[in-house]
Amino acid sequence: MTLIAVIDYDMGNLHSACKGLANSGATPHITDVVAELEQADAVVLPGDGAFDPAMQHLRSRDLVQPIKDIIASGKPFLGICLGLQLLFEASEEGREAGLGILPGHIRRFQPEPGITIPHMGWNQLTLTQPDAPIWQGIENGDWVYFVHSFYADPADPAVVAATVTHGSQTVTAAIARDNLMAMQYHPEKSAPAGLKMLDNFVAMVKAQELAVSR
Repeated sequence: MTLIAVIDYDMGNLHSACKGLANSGATPHITDVVAELEQADAVVLPGDGAFDPAMQHLRSRDLVQPIKDIIASGKPFLGICLGLQLLFEASEEGREAGLGILPGHIRRFQPEPGITIPHMGWNQLTLTQPDAPIWQGIENGDWVYFVHSFYADPADPAVVAATVTHGSQTVTAAIARDNLMAMQYHPEKSAPAGLKMLDNFVAMVKAQELAVSR
């Protein structure tokens, strides 16, 4: 059994992420109990909504340091949508400090003629780390589903695993660094490509389980 803990912090619909993980062969478990996060084979931080309330909820549940420790331990960790943005230091959306796991800030899309904000709907990925395991079976130009008004601006461009273009602005769509992966879009809502990414994540978790058990 591949147990993946999905962090419960009252931000967004956790059940769609759980359904996607279950379809990929994992056993998802929604929890805010630190011991259960530590015992899981992998951890997912999903989320919809605003940056400041999300960080306030994480702090009120004493989850900030445990999340940092889990990522530092090498356990596979996946952020989805707001769960990507929270990994950074701060956001133009609010005043709260982020988790600060990755240096950089969350920026607001700049208005320009012919684009809508939020960036909502289907758009195509450009892979900037084409050999990253999360992209197994994924190609440049694959379509995924976005809903966001803010995007990550990492201090280290090497962590950017994929970009997306909205109007004239090319921004971070996904990040990958060692055991840490995160997607600005919703893989569980992104049809075959997104579901394949969840398959890849679960396969990576299973491979790590197998390596540890040997």
